[in-house]
Amino acid sequence: MNKLLFLPLFLVVLFVSCDNNDGDDTTIQISNPASYTFERNGNNTVNFNGQTTRLQMGNEIVKALLTPTTSAEQLNAMYGHIQGASNFQDANLNASDKNMRSKTAASVDFFSANTSNQALIRADFDAWLSAQVVEIFPNWQVRATPGVAGQIPDGSATRYINSKGLEFDQLWTKGLIGALVTDQILNNYLSTAVLDEGSNRADNDADITVDGNSYTNMEHKWDEAYGYVYGLNANAANPNADLGADDFLNKYIGRVEGDDDFKGIADEIFQAFKLGRAAIVAKEYEVRDEQAAIIKLKISEIIGIRSVYYLQQAKNLLGQEVPDFGAAFHDISEGYGFIYSLQFTRKPNSNEPYFSKAEVDALLVDLMNDGPNGLWDVNLSTLENMATAIAARFEFSLEEASE
Repeated sequence: MNKLLFLPLFLVVLFVSCDNNDGDDTTIQISNPASYTFERNGNNTVNFNGQTTRLQMGNEIVKALLTPTTSAEQLNAMYGHIQGASNFQDANLNASDKNMRSKTAASVDFFSANTSNQALIRADFDAWLSAQVVEIFPNWQVRATPGVAGQIPDGSATRYINSKGLEFDQLWTKGLIGALVTDQILNNYLSTAVLDEGSNRADNDADITVDGNSYTNMEHKWDEAYGYVYGLNANAANPNADLGADDFLNKYIGRVEGDDDFKGIADEIFQAFKLGRAAIVAKEYEVRDEQAAIIKLKISEIIGIRSVYYLQQAKNLLGQEVPDFGAAFHDISEGYGFIYSLQFTRKPNSNEPYFSKAEVDALLVDLMNDGPNGLWDVNLSTLENMATAIAARFEFSLEEASE
């Protein structure tokens, strides 16, 4: 059996037993580079342009969701962009053949044989876009009250909620952290079904590159996973200096990194991506898969931590002598999106998420079911119990994630 020893400077040494007459072992070394930079014959082999494009599209849609002159048709056209349509301010995005909707709930591992759930999930995101226009925009200048959509103060900010206290823009954005970004990373591009598809492993062993490109197909699939995390960083080869470069997962890796209880998690994810890519170059697939397992664990933890965090923050705000409804509803809306995202997490070395779709659906029903006015009626015990139940599935504590 191969034995991994992690040494300084991220040098991985593999002691591989060989069936030769003298009983010698072969030593293979994999150096984890200082940055996510890989070349072949002097040419860059890293390419995740499609992921950068989709993240840029997402950032424009997030802005459009808070522009009350935007129509439902415009929002849905942006989400399901067709090449050449003038949906975005950026002409390069309009010229792209990419869109976000086709990659929502689209992983090989979770949805290639589950098109019924895929359809239900995509319908949720379509509905949230439409509801922002139908329910929120007409009441843009109306003061929100129980049963009435409108605006509500949150410190110096203004939030826009439906009649039950939810912000559809937060549901859409935070939900896509799971349904698109996390699902594509953990359940698609880091899946052995994708990395080793067809002749990928043999081609990688022989350094056979994709036609017209300098990378092998396996290298490219790993890079595409990387791109969904770091595709908009100013220096994507060393991205941790400006976490928060997009409105999706990158931002919340930075938020969790800022909590002393989880300090170092951003580097753990980055190091695993680098070492896994280096292992592909070295044709050491056991190391590759070990790093994929680390990424699955840590990114899933990000989703779990933020789910608990927002529930607990909202509980504290609503438990004050004078409840801060605006701030609390904003936190719960973000938490709703992260809870929705739990169904796209991945337990390492398994084919299961930390929470199934049925479990997530039940949690979200409970969250809104304490009274006829949804979040206006939510009990503090509901928020506490839900946070406790989520934390119990992970290796972090309720207290650690609550701060």
